[in-house]
Formats: sequence, C-alpha cells, structure tokens
Amino acid sequence: MSPDLQFLLILVLRMAVAAAFVVSASIITERSGPVIGALVATLPISAGPSYTFLALDHDAAFIAEGALSSLPVNAATIYMGLTYAVLAQRFSMWISAGAAIALWLVLATIMRQFEWTLLGGLLVNAVTFAICIPLLKPYRHVAKMPLIARRWYDIPLRALLVASLVGTVVTASGWVGPRVTGVMALFPIVFSSMMLILHPRIGGPATAAVLANSAWGLMGFGLGIAVLHVAVLQFGSPIGLSCALATCIVWNLVLWRNGRRKTVRA
Repeated sequence: MSPDLQFLLILVLRMAVAAAFVVSASIITERSGPVIGALVATLPISAGPSYTFLALDHDAAFIAEGALSSLPVNAATIYMGLTYAVLAQRFSMWISAGAAIALWLVLATIMRQFEWTLLGGLLVNAVTFAICIPLLKPYRHVAKMPLIARRWYDIPLRALLVASLVGTVVTASGWVGPRVTGVMALFPIVFSSMMLILHPRIGGPATAAVLANSAWGLMGFGLGIAVLHVAVLQFGSPIGLSCALATCIVWNLVLWRNGRRKTVRA
C-alpha cells in the first residue's frame, strides 16, 4: 500500500470516528431537554477527537502549545452563545447564527495574534464568564421544549461538519503549527450545527435555551483545556488527554447533581 493511500485511509477513519461521537451526542442532546443537552454539548466531543488524533502525530510539546492557544478561544465560544441567544429571540436562523459565528471568527482571529500564557488564558475565561453568565440567565428557560422531528439530512450534515473539521485540523497541523491548530480545534462545530438544525424546527428561544445553559459547562471545558496543557507536559499525551476528559466529565456531573438538588428542593 502506498504511503499516500495509507494516509488517506487513516484520515478517513479518524474523521468517521469523530463524526460518530458528535452525532451520538447531538441525538442525546435533542432528546434530553435544554439543561442535559447543554451538559452533553459542552463535553469535548469535537475538540477531544481532534486532539486525540493530533497526539498520534505530534509530541507532547505540540499538544501543550495547542491547548494554550485553545484556552482563550473558549471565551470566544461563550460570546458566540450570548450573541445567538439574544438575536434568536427575534431574528431568523441565518441572522442569529451568522452573526454569532462571525463574531467567533473575529474574536478567534484577534486572540491568535497574541502569545498567551496559562494565567492569561484563565483570566480571559474568568472575565468572560463573569460578564456573560448573568446576561445569559434570562434565556436559560423556555415554557416548553418542542418535540423534534428529525429530518433525513440531520445526521449526514452533522457527520460532514465534524468530519471536515477533524480532517482539516489533522491535515493542516503539520504546516500551520500548534498555535493555529489550537484555534482550529476549538471551532464550535457542535453549537453551530445545533443552531442550523434546531432553530428552524423548535424556534430561536428554545434553541437559545440550550446554548444559554451551556455557559457553566463551557467553564469546565476551559478548565479541561488548562489541565491538558499542564498534564501533557508532566505525564505525556495519553495521560494528559485522559485528565482533561476526566475534568470535563466530573465538572458536568457536579453541575447535573446540583441541578437535581435544586429541582428536588423546588
């Protein structure tokens, strides 16, 4: 087998695995309501496969530097969610999602210009969440989450989006370097697909509720990225990736448990 064909087959396999993760998580999100859906959506179901496959091709230093670039970009995702939540109350999907994604691209481009430290990335996230979480609170609840009738193209569309992202990140990582790769790996493919698929069927306010409830989950996701940066340098890529995933899972489980307690008290 030629090296080019072998590379292509491995790349297709990686894209298919990543797509399967995202599609499964998206289906769970649709069926579980805005709160649980938001917790599932903020797990590293898109960035996780990207970094896993990157770790197969690059050393721990590359992964650590990529994670350092990803950390401030996580803040751009919460601004994206806030923008969509506000606009989706009144405007169409194209205006709401288009403006939100455009804002993310602008912020990510600006953040890529700086040399980030771990402390700087954490501070950007802390300030962002302090601003956005209170602003998102009015959009977290809807009177009733509409039933979702899936269309034939939903799953293929999501699979295509995430597979394209993973393929691009893995293929381009060798020549764009870890800083750009870290930004690309954090492109909010899950949130974007939710906007494009859910908004036409359940409406802007209900879709906005899913994204608004994701704010606390994104905070844990940011902590997971910080853990990834530190752990891969200390213990290597396999343990670092596992620690980052465990951080996200434990954080979201704590959020779910706290939510259950509040529901019982109410």
